[in-house]
Amino acid sequence: MYGGDEVSAIVIDLGSHTCKAGYAGEDAPKAVFPSVVGSVDQMEVDNPDNPEDNSGSAPDSKSKGKRRLYVGSQALGFRRDLMEVLSPIKDGMVVDWDIVENIWDHAFRECLLIDPKEHPMLLAEPCSNTQQQREKAAEIMFEKYQVPALFLAKNAVLTSFASGRATSLVVDSGGGSTTVAPVHDGYVLQKAVATSPIGGEILTDCLIKSLEQKGITIKPRYSFKRKEIRPGEFQTVDLDFPDTTESYKLYCQRAIASDIKECVSRAPDTPYDDSSYSNIPTTSYELPDGQTIEVGADRFKIPDIIFNPSLVQTIPGMESFAETAASLRGLSQMVIESINKCDVDIRRELFSSILLAGGTASMQQLKERLEKDLLEESPQAARVKVLASGNATERRFSVWIGGSILASLGSFQQMWFSKSEYEEHGASYVQRKCP
Repeated sequence: MYGGDEVSAIVIDLGSHTCKAGYAGEDAPKAVFPSVVGSVDQMEVDNPDNPEDNSGSAPDSKSKGKRRLYVGSQALGFRRDLMEVLSPIKDGMVVDWDIVENIWDHAFRECLLIDPKEHPMLLAEPCSNTQQQREKAAEIMFEKYQVPALFLAKNAVLTSFASGRATSLVVDSGGGSTTVAPVHDGYVLQKAVATSPIGGEILTDCLIKSLEQKGITIKPRYSFKRKEIRPGEFQTVDLDFPDTTESYKLYCQRAIASDIKECVSRAPDTPYDDSSYSNIPTTSYELPDGQTIEVGADRFKIPDIIFNPSLVQTIPGMESFAETAASLRGLSQMVIESINKCDVDIRRELFSSILLAGGTASMQQLKERLEKDLLEESPQAARVKVLASGNATERRFSVWIGGSILASLGSFQQMWFSKSEYEEHGASYVQRKCP
Protein backbone atom coordinates (compact mmCIF):
# COMPACT_ATOMS: atom_id res chain seq x y z
CA MET A 1 0.00 0.00 0.00
CA TYR A 2 1.50 3.32 -1.05
CA GLY A 3 0.86 6.16 1.35
CA GLY A 4 -2.48 4.84 2.56
CA ASP A 5 -5.08 7.30 3.78
CA GLU A 6 -2.78 10.12 4.83
CA VAL A 7 -2.13 11.45 1.36
CA SER A 8 -4.90 11.64 -1.20
CA ALA A 9 -4.38 10.80 -4.84
CA ILE A 10 -4.73 13.40 -7.58
CA VAL A 11 -7.13 12.67 -10.43
CA ILE A 12 -6.57 14.36 -13.82
CA ASP A 13 -8.84 14.09 -16.83
CA LEU A 14 -7.36 15.93 -19.79
CA GLY A 15 -10.15 16.19 -22.36
CA SER A 16 -10.09 17.77 -25.78
CA HIS A 17 -11.94 20.83 -24.50
CA THR A 18 -11.22 21.18 -20.78
CA CYS A 19 -8.81 19.74 -18.27
CA LYS A 20 -10.29 18.58 -14.96
CA ALA A 21 -8.04 18.08 -11.94
CA GLY A 22 -8.63 17.58 -8.23
CA TYR A 23 -8.28 15.35 -5.19
CA ALA A 24 -9.56 11.78 -5.08
CA GLY A 25 -12.48 11.36 -2.71
CA GLU A 26 -14.01 14.75 -3.48
CA ASP A 27 -17.22 15.01 -5.45
CA ALA A 28 -16.11 17.52 -8.10
CA PRO A 29 -12.80 18.61 -9.61
CA LYS A 30 -11.11 21.59 -7.93
CA ALA A 31 -9.62 22.92 -11.15
CA VAL A 32 -11.41 23.08 -14.49
CA PHE A 33 -9.68 25.06 -17.23
CA PRO A 34 -9.39 25.00 -21.05
CA SER A 35 -7.04 22.40 -22.48
CA VAL A 36 -5.83 24.83 -25.12
CA VAL A 37 -2.90 27.16 -24.49
CA GLY A 38 -1.83 30.53 -25.87
CA SER A 39 1.57 30.55 -27.50
CA VAL A 40 3.70 33.56 -28.36
CA ASP A 41 6.84 33.05 -30.41
CA GLN A 42 9.69 34.64 -28.47
CA MET A 43 11.77 35.54 -31.52
CA GLU A 44 9.32 38.20 -32.67
CA VAL A 45 8.43 39.60 -29.27
CA ASP A 46 11.72 39.75 -27.39
CA ASN A 47 13.01 43.27 -27.27
CA PRO A 48 16.51 43.56 -25.74
CA ASP A 49 16.16 47.30 -25.04
CA ASN A 50 13.18 46.68 -22.81
CA PRO A 51 14.16 44.68 -19.73
CA GLU A 52 10.79 44.89 -17.90
CA ASP A 53 9.21 43.07 -20.79
CA ASN A 54 10.79 39.75 -19.87
CA SER A 55 10.72 39.85 -16.10
CA GLY A 56 7.08 40.82 -15.71
CA SER A 57 5.70 37.73 -17.40
CA ALA A 58 2.76 35.76 -16.09
CA PRO A 59 3.75 33.14 -13.50
CA ASP A 60 2.15 30.32 -15.45
CA SER A 61 3.93 31.07 -18.70
CA LYS A 62 6.83 28.82 -19.61
CA SER A 63 9.48 29.62 -22.18
CA LYS A 64 10.54 26.63 -24.17
CA GLY A 65 12.61 26.76 -27.30
CA LYS A 66 11.40 30.00 -28.73
CA ARG A 67 7.80 30.14 -27.56
CA ARG A 68 6.11 31.16 -24.37
CA LEU A 69 2.96 29.30 -23.38
CA TYR A 70 0.05 30.75 -21.43
CA VAL A 71 -2.18 28.23 -19.64
CA GLY A 72 -5.49 28.64 -17.81
CA SER A 73 -8.66 30.60 -18.50
CA GLN A 74 -7.28 33.81 -17.00
CA ALA A 75 -4.05 33.81 -19.01
CA LEU A 76 -6.01 32.99 -22.17
CA GLY A 77 -8.67 35.61 -21.48
CA PHE A 78 -6.05 38.35 -21.80
CA ARG A 79 -5.49 39.33 -25.44
CA ARG A 80 -1.85 39.43 -26.49
CA ASP A 81 -0.35 40.42 -29.83
CA LEU A 82 0.61 37.46 -32.04
CA MET A 83 -0.69 34.90 -29.53
CA GLU A 84 -1.79 31.71 -31.26
CA VAL A 85 -4.17 29.30 -29.54
CA LEU A 86 -2.87 25.73 -29.75
CA SER A 87 -4.41 22.44 -28.66
CA PRO A 88 -2.22 19.50 -27.59
CA ILE A 89 -4.90 17.01 -28.65
CA LYS A 90 -5.97 15.97 -32.11
CA ASP A 91 -8.63 13.28 -32.68
CA GLY A 92 -8.47 12.34 -29.00
CA MET A 93 -4.71 11.70 -29.18
CA VAL A 94 -1.99 13.81 -27.62
CA VAL A 95 0.16 15.27 -30.39
CA ASP A 96 2.17 17.83 -28.42
CA TRP A 97 3.56 16.55 -25.12
CA ASP A 98 5.28 19.85 -24.36
CA ILE A 99 1.89 21.55 -24.09
CA VAL A 100 0.55 18.69 -21.96
CA GLU A 101 3.43 19.15 -19.51
CA ASN A 102 2.57 22.84 -19.25
CA ILE A 103 -1.08 22.00 -18.60
CA TRP A 104 -0.11 19.51 -15.87
CA ASP A 105 2.28 22.08 -14.39
CA HIS A 106 -0.52 24.62 -14.26
CA ALA A 107 -2.84 22.11 -12.58
CA PHE A 108 -0.30 21.12 -9.91
CA ARG A 109 1.39 24.43 -9.20
CA GLU A 110 -1.26 27.09 -9.82
CA CYS A 111 -4.58 25.32 -9.27
CA LEU A 112 -4.08 22.55 -6.73
CA LEU A 113 -0.92 24.00 -5.13
CA ILE A 114 0.62 20.59 -4.52
CA ASP A 115 3.97 18.93 -4.99
CA PRO A 116 3.48 16.01 -7.41
CA LYS A 117 6.29 14.10 -5.62
CA GLU A 118 3.92 13.50 -2.71
CA HIS A 119 0.74 12.29 -4.41
CA PRO A 120 -0.19 9.23 -6.45
CA MET A 121 -1.67 10.24 -9.83
CA LEU A 122 -4.67 8.75 -11.58
CA LEU A 123 -4.85 9.81 -15.24
CA ALA A 124 -7.92 9.27 -17.39
CA GLU A 125 -7.09 8.18 -20.93
CA PRO A 126 -9.18 7.66 -24.08
CA CYS A 127 -10.15 4.09 -24.97
CA SER A 128 -8.17 4.32 -28.19
CA ASN A 129 -4.91 5.22 -26.44
CA THR A 130 -1.86 3.48 -27.93
CA GLN A 131 0.87 1.72 -25.97
CA GLN A 132 3.35 4.38 -27.04
CA GLN A 133 1.13 7.16 -25.67
CA ARG A 134 0.72 5.38 -22.33
CA GLU A 135 4.45 4.78 -21.95
CA LYS A 136 5.16 8.42 -22.74
CA ALA A 137 2.68 9.55 -20.05
CA ALA A 138 4.22 7.17 -17.51
CA GLU A 139 7.72 8.34 -18.39
CA ILE A 140 6.89 12.03 -17.93
CA MET A 141 5.04 11.39 -14.67
CA PHE A 142 7.84 9.33 -13.12
CA GLU A 143 10.88 11.11 -14.59
CA LYS A 144 9.80 14.74 -14.58
CA TYR A 145 7.30 14.89 -11.72
CA GLN A 146 8.77 11.99 -9.67
CA VAL A 147 5.30 10.79 -8.65
CA PRO A 148 5.24 7.95 -6.08
CA ALA A 149 2.61 5.94 -7.98
CA LEU A 150 0.55 6.17 -11.14
CA PHE A 151 -2.51 4.56 -12.69
CA LEU A 152 -3.98 5.04 -16.16
CA ALA A 153 -7.70 4.30 -16.36
CA LYS A 154 -9.95 4.33 -19.41
CA ASN A 155 -12.53 7.12 -19.68
CA ALA A 156 -15.41 4.73 -20.25
CA VAL A 157 -14.57 2.57 -17.24
CA LEU A 158 -14.45 5.63 -14.99
CA THR A 159 -17.82 6.87 -16.25
CA SER A 160 -19.24 3.44 -15.57
CA PHE A 161 -17.85 3.47 -12.01
CA ALA A 162 -19.22 6.96 -11.45
CA SER A 163 -22.72 5.57 -11.84
CA GLY A 164 -21.90 2.53 -9.71
CA ARG A 165 -21.90 -0.08 -12.49
CA ALA A 166 -19.28 -2.50 -13.71
CA THR A 167 -21.11 -3.26 -16.97
CA SER A 168 -22.62 -0.58 -19.17
CA LEU A 169 -22.49 1.05 -22.57
CA VAL A 170 -20.86 4.44 -22.21
CA VAL A 171 -21.77 7.18 -24.69
CA ASP A 172 -19.21 9.90 -24.10
CA SER A 173 -19.75 13.03 -26.15
CA GLY A 174 -17.17 15.71 -25.45
CA GLY A 175 -15.61 18.70 -27.17
CA GLY A 176 -13.65 16.96 -29.88
CA SER A 177 -15.36 13.63 -30.46
CA THR A 178 -18.05 11.16 -29.48
CA THR A 179 -17.14 7.66 -28.33
CA VAL A 180 -19.42 4.71 -27.69
CA ALA A 181 -17.66 2.07 -25.59
CA PRO A 182 -19.06 -1.08 -23.97
CA VAL A 183 -17.66 -1.80 -20.51
CA HIS A 184 -17.93 -5.30 -19.07
CA ASP A 185 -16.88 -6.07 -15.49
CA GLY A 186 -14.68 -2.99 -15.44
CA TYR A 187 -12.91 -3.62 -18.75
CA VAL A 188 -13.51 -1.91 -22.09
CA LEU A 189 -14.42 -4.27 -24.92
CA GLN A 190 -11.93 -2.75 -27.34
CA LYS A 191 -13.21 -4.37 -30.54
CA ALA A 192 -16.68 -2.88 -30.15
CA VAL A 193 -15.70 0.76 -29.54
CA ALA A 194 -17.25 3.22 -32.03
CA THR A 195 -16.00 6.80 -32.46
CA SER A 196 -17.10 9.82 -34.43
CA PRO A 197 -15.37 13.20 -34.78
CA ILE A 198 -18.60 15.07 -34.03
CA GLY A 199 -18.35 16.83 -30.68
CA GLY A 200 -19.19 20.12 -29.07
CA GLU A 201 -16.63 22.07 -31.07
CA ILE A 202 -18.11 21.10 -34.43
CA LEU A 203 -21.59 22.01 -33.20
CA THR A 204 -20.27 25.36 -32.01
CA ASP A 205 -18.60 26.02 -35.37
CA CYS A 206 -21.84 25.12 -37.16
CA LEU A 207 -23.68 27.61 -34.97
CA ILE A 208 -21.15 30.38 -35.73
CA LYS A 209 -21.44 29.74 -39.48
CA SER A 210 -25.21 29.50 -39.34
CA LEU A 211 -25.44 32.85 -37.51
CA GLU A 212 -22.99 34.45 -39.95
CA GLN A 213 -25.23 33.38 -42.81
CA LYS A 214 -28.05 35.33 -41.15
CA GLY A 215 -25.77 38.36 -40.94
CA ILE A 216 -24.88 38.05 -37.25
CA THR A 217 -21.19 38.17 -36.47
CA ILE A 218 -20.13 37.42 -32.93
CA LYS A 219 -17.80 40.14 -31.73
CA PRO A 220 -15.08 38.74 -29.47
CA ARG A 221 -14.87 40.33 -26.01
CA TYR A 222 -11.62 42.15 -26.70
CA SER A 223 -12.84 43.88 -29.88
CA PHE A 224 -15.07 46.49 -28.24
CA LYS A 225 -15.65 48.37 -25.03
CA ARG A 226 -19.00 49.54 -23.70
CA LYS A 227 -19.29 53.13 -22.58
CA GLU A 228 -22.16 54.30 -20.40
CA ILE A 229 -23.63 57.42 -22.00
CA ARG A 230 -26.66 57.76 -19.72
CA PRO A 231 -27.28 55.64 -16.64
CA GLY A 232 -28.36 52.21 -17.88
CA GLU A 233 -27.69 53.10 -21.52
CA PHE A 234 -24.56 51.82 -23.18
CA GLN A 235 -22.78 52.63 -26.36
CA THR A 236 -20.42 50.11 -27.94
CA VAL A 237 -17.10 51.44 -29.20
CA ASP A 238 -15.13 49.17 -31.53
CA LEU A 239 -11.46 48.73 -30.77
CA ASP A 240 -8.95 47.65 -33.37
CA PHE A 241 -6.13 45.19 -32.67
CA PRO A 242 -4.47 44.37 -35.98
CA ASP A 243 -1.98 41.92 -34.42
CA THR A 244 -4.55 39.52 -33.00
CA THR A 245 -4.16 36.08 -34.56
CA GLU A 246 -7.00 34.35 -36.34
CA SER A 247 -6.87 31.41 -33.91
CA TYR A 248 -7.30 33.67 -30.88
CA LYS A 249 -10.23 35.45 -32.48
CA LEU A 250 -11.85 32.10 -33.21
CA TYR A 251 -11.16 30.94 -29.65
CA CYS A 252 -13.02 33.97 -28.28
CA GLN A 253 -15.90 33.59 -30.72
CA ARG A 254 -16.23 29.92 -29.87
CA ALA A 255 -16.42 30.73 -26.18
CA ILE A 256 -19.40 33.01 -26.80
CA ALA A 257 -21.05 30.69 -29.34
CA SER A 258 -20.75 27.68 -27.07
CA ASP A 259 -22.55 29.64 -24.37
CA ILE A 260 -25.37 30.45 -26.82
CA LYS A 261 -25.48 26.76 -27.71
CA GLU A 262 -25.67 25.69 -24.07
CA CYS A 263 -28.38 28.24 -23.28
CA VAL A 264 -30.82 27.86 -26.13
CA SER A 265 -30.35 24.59 -27.98
CA ARG A 266 -32.10 21.30 -27.31
CA ALA A 267 -32.28 18.05 -29.21
CA PRO A 268 -35.48 17.82 -31.29
CA ASP A 269 -37.93 14.97 -30.61
CA THR A 270 -38.09 13.98 -34.27
CA PRO A 271 -35.40 14.19 -36.96
CA TYR A 272 -34.96 17.79 -38.04
CA ASP A 273 -36.29 19.06 -41.36
CA ASP A 274 -36.61 22.67 -42.49
CA SER A 275 -40.34 22.63 -43.16
CA SER A 276 -41.53 21.44 -39.76
CA TYR A 277 -39.21 23.75 -37.82
CA SER A 278 -39.54 26.86 -39.99
CA ASN A 279 -42.20 28.57 -37.87
CA ILE A 280 -40.90 27.52 -34.48
CA PRO A 281 -40.91 30.30 -31.83
CA THR A 282 -37.50 31.94 -31.41
CA THR A 283 -35.49 32.41 -28.25
CA SER A 284 -33.61 35.62 -27.62
CA TYR A 285 -30.01 35.81 -26.41
CA GLU A 286 -28.04 38.93 -25.58
CA LEU A 287 -24.48 38.97 -26.92
CA PRO A 288 -21.67 40.58 -24.87
CA ASP A 289 -21.64 43.64 -27.16
CA GLY A 290 -25.27 44.36 -26.31
CA GLN A 291 -27.03 43.22 -29.47
CA THR A 292 -29.87 40.78 -28.91
CA ILE A 293 -30.21 37.93 -31.36
CA GLU A 294 -33.16 35.65 -32.01
CA VAL A 295 -32.32 31.98 -32.44
CA GLY A 296 -35.03 29.99 -34.20
CA ALA A 297 -34.71 26.69 -36.02
CA ASP A 298 -30.97 26.53 -35.27
CA ARG A 299 -31.82 25.66 -31.67
CA PHE A 300 -32.92 22.25 -32.96
CA LYS A 301 -30.89 21.92 -36.12
CA ILE A 302 -27.45 22.20 -34.49
CA PRO A 303 -28.00 19.47 -31.86
CA ASP A 304 -29.60 17.18 -34.44
CA ILE A 305 -26.22 16.97 -36.21
CA ILE A 306 -25.27 14.44 -33.52
CA PHE A 307 -28.06 12.14 -34.71
CA ASN A 308 -27.86 13.03 -38.38
CA PRO A 309 -24.34 14.16 -39.39
CA SER A 310 -25.31 14.82 -43.03
CA LEU A 311 -27.12 17.97 -41.82
CA VAL A 312 -23.69 19.64 -41.81
CA GLN A 313 -23.90 19.81 -45.60
CA THR A 314 -26.79 22.28 -45.34
CA ILE A 315 -24.69 24.77 -43.36
CA PRO A 316 -22.72 27.18 -45.56
CA GLY A 317 -19.06 27.53 -44.67
CA MET A 318 -18.74 24.01 -43.23
CA GLU A 319 -17.77 22.46 -46.58
CA SER A 320 -14.39 21.31 -45.31
CA PHE A 321 -16.12 19.04 -42.82
CA ALA A 322 -19.13 18.13 -44.97
CA GLU A 323 -17.12 15.58 -46.99
CA THR A 324 -16.38 13.52 -43.89
CA ALA A 325 -19.86 14.08 -42.45
CA ALA A 326 -21.51 12.25 -45.34
CA SER A 327 -19.87 8.97 -44.29
CA LEU A 328 -20.43 9.37 -40.55
CA ARG A 329 -23.01 7.49 -38.53
CA GLY A 330 -25.54 9.09 -36.23
CA LEU A 331 -25.45 8.48 -32.49
CA SER A 332 -28.15 5.81 -32.41
CA GLN A 333 -26.54 3.83 -35.25
CA MET A 334 -23.21 3.94 -33.40
CA VAL A 335 -24.85 2.56 -30.26
CA ILE A 336 -26.58 -0.30 -32.12
CA GLU A 337 -23.41 -1.08 -34.07
CA SER A 338 -21.32 -1.17 -30.93
CA ILE A 339 -23.76 -3.44 -29.08
CA ASN A 340 -23.96 -5.81 -32.04
CA LYS A 341 -20.20 -6.27 -31.99
CA CYS A 342 -20.41 -7.50 -28.38
CA ASP A 343 -21.03 -11.01 -27.20
CA VAL A 344 -24.65 -12.00 -27.54
CA ASP A 345 -24.96 -12.79 -23.82
CA ILE A 346 -24.32 -9.23 -22.63
CA ARG A 347 -26.28 -7.30 -25.26
CA ARG A 348 -29.40 -7.23 -23.14
CA GLU A 349 -27.56 -5.80 -20.18
CA LEU A 350 -25.88 -3.15 -22.34
CA PHE A 351 -29.20 -2.01 -23.85
CA SER A 352 -30.62 -1.51 -20.37
CA SER A 353 -27.69 0.55 -19.06
CA ILE A 354 -26.61 3.12 -21.61
CA LEU A 355 -24.77 5.91 -19.80
CA LEU A 356 -24.44 9.46 -21.12
CA ALA A 357 -21.27 11.35 -20.24
CA GLY A 358 -19.42 14.45 -21.35
CA GLY A 359 -20.37 18.07 -21.94
CA THR A 360 -22.17 17.64 -25.24
CA ALA A 361 -24.24 14.77 -23.87
CA SER A 362 -25.68 17.03 -21.18
CA MET A 363 -27.70 18.88 -23.81
CA GLN A 364 -31.39 19.20 -23.01
CA GLN A 365 -33.64 16.45 -24.35
CA LEU A 366 -30.69 14.46 -25.73
CA LYS A 367 -31.40 11.54 -23.43
CA GLU A 368 -35.07 11.36 -24.42
CA ARG A 369 -34.26 11.60 -28.12
CA LEU A 370 -31.59 8.87 -27.96
CA GLU A 371 -33.94 6.59 -26.02
CA LYS A 372 -36.72 7.17 -28.57
CA ASP A 373 -34.44 6.49 -31.56
CA LEU A 374 -33.05 3.34 -29.98
CA LEU A 375 -36.50 1.99 -29.16
CA GLU A 376 -37.36 2.21 -32.85
CA GLU A 377 -34.15 0.58 -34.06
CA SER A 378 -33.40 -2.02 -31.39
CA PRO A 379 -34.65 -5.61 -31.32
CA GLN A 380 -38.05 -6.18 -29.68
CA ALA A 381 -36.71 -8.14 -26.73
CA ALA A 382 -34.31 -5.40 -25.63
CA ARG A 383 -35.37 -3.14 -22.78
CA VAL A 384 -33.73 0.15 -23.73
CA LYS A 385 -32.76 2.40 -20.85
CA VAL A 386 -30.63 5.51 -21.29
CA LEU A 387 -29.31 6.72 -17.96
CA ALA A 388 -27.98 10.16 -17.29
CA SER A 389 -27.31 11.60 -13.87
CA GLY A 390 -29.74 14.31 -12.85
CA ASN A 391 -27.45 17.31 -12.73
CA ALA A 392 -25.31 18.59 -15.56
CA THR A 393 -22.21 18.88 -13.36
CA GLU A 394 -22.12 15.16 -12.75
CA ARG A 395 -22.65 14.46 -16.42
CA ARG A 396 -19.91 16.84 -17.54
CA PHE A 397 -17.42 15.53 -15.01
CA SER A 398 -18.48 11.88 -14.85
CA VAL A 399 -15.05 10.64 -15.96
CA TRP A 400 -13.34 12.68 -13.27
CA ILE A 401 -15.86 11.62 -10.62
CA GLY A 402 -15.33 7.95 -11.51
CA GLY A 403 -11.58 8.48 -11.12
CA SER A 404 -12.14 10.13 -7.78
CA ILE A 405 -14.20 7.16 -6.58
CA LEU A 406 -11.73 4.59 -7.90
CA ALA A 407 -8.59 6.20 -6.49
CA SER A 408 -10.13 6.53 -3.03
CA LEU A 409 -11.23 2.88 -2.77
CA GLY A 410 -9.32 0.82 -0.22
CA SER A 411 -9.30 -2.20 -2.51
CA PHE A 412 -7.71 -0.17 -5.30
CA GLN A 413 -4.56 0.74 -3.37
CA GLN A 414 -2.72 -2.42 -4.39
CA MET A 415 -3.34 -1.65 -8.08
CA TRP A 416 -1.04 1.40 -8.34
CA PHE A 417 1.96 1.25 -10.66
CA SER A 418 4.63 2.37 -8.21
CA LYS A 419 7.84 4.26 -8.76
CA SER A 420 9.93 1.29 -7.61
CA GLU A 421 8.22 -0.94 -10.19
CA TYR A 422 8.87 1.69 -12.84
CA GLU A 423 12.54 1.80 -11.94
CA GLU A 424 12.76 -1.99 -12.03
CA HIS A 425 10.72 -2.79 -15.15
CA GLY A 426 10.63 0.47 -17.14
CA ALA A 427 7.74 2.31 -18.79
CA SER A 428 6.44 -0.67 -20.79
CA TYR A 429 5.31 -2.31 -17.53
CA VAL A 430 2.37 0.13 -17.56
CA GLN A 431 0.66 -2.29 -19.98
CA ARG A 432 0.76 -5.02 -17.33
CA LYS A 433 -0.33 -2.83 -14.42
CA CYS A 434 -3.03 -0.77 -16.12
CA PRO A 435 -5.10 -3.02 -18.40
